[in-house]
Amino acid sequence: MKKTPSATAPAAPSKPVRVIAVSSGKGGVGKSNLTLNLALALASLKKKTLILDADLGLANTDVLLGIRTKYTIHDWLKGEKTLSEIVVQVPGGISVLPAASGILELSDIGAEEKNRLITDFESLQGDLDYALIDAAAGIGPNVVFFNLVSTERIVVVTNEPTSITDAYAFIKALSTKHHKRDFYVLPNMTRDYAEAKEVFKLLSDVAGHYLTGVSLDLLGYVPRDDAVPDAVRRQTPFFSLYPASEASRRILEVARTLNSKEVSLSGEGGLALFFNRLGAGAMRVN
Repeated sequence: MKKTPSATAPAAPSKPVRVIAVSSGKGGVGKSNLTLNLALALASLKKKTLILDADLGLANTDVLLGIRTKYTIHDWLKGEKTLSEIVVQVPGGISVLPAASGILELSDIGAEEKNRLITDFESLQGDLDYALIDAAAGIGPNVVFFNLVSTERIVVVTNEPTSITDAYAFIKALSTKHHKRDFYVLPNMTRDYAEAKEVFKLLSDVAGHYLTGVSLDLLGYVPRDDAVPDAVRRQTPFFSLYPASEASRRILEVARTLNSKEVSLSGEGGLALFFNRLGAGAMRVN
């Protein structure tokens, strides 16, 4: 496989980048849409934000934005483009590293490619505040990898038994097998805050009963809102199309809550640690 020339390693950034994986136990919970709109809400708070569409073989972000990208991460994997050549700037002040659709080999990239991705991702740091990783649904190898190299993790869940059960299974897998203990929980498509708290309590109670040392933090919620599916049909983020909608107000609250969190990045592994090192190959994933 042809290798893309590595970018010259830049100086260590003046501030750490918060690398946050957004995941869900099952599909159909609105994870990609929330990731996109959360990025736009963070941008409205003057936070420089990049989305990595990490559902590498089933891209969603470009569809939600109604854009057609010239290059994708598949071009990087083939060694034909650098990551910086793939990144696109989109309205709202965010940048997107797009994935590809229908590329089977992207569904489980190998250790060598994962390590190269960590190395090359450093070239995108610039003065980023946030990198949101829109992981695929479930607990496949790519999903686990992107959660392990993130400094924080958001689990999107709805008030459906399958969603709650699969969210618990996701948290259990990362906590018992990979020793990740802290998770934000973001209920989506609930009637109101009371229902969101109920969903959170169900998930928190079962995690507290069966898992040791796991900490769940209710990040906020996004209600069921007609503005959301309408915006999806129009291929425009609801935060941009309907800024006064209830969903937009709540996702802005989520962004503010996230931004208010005091997070120590020095003790966590992952990309943020890599960003603070000068040499390529500072971390390796098997």
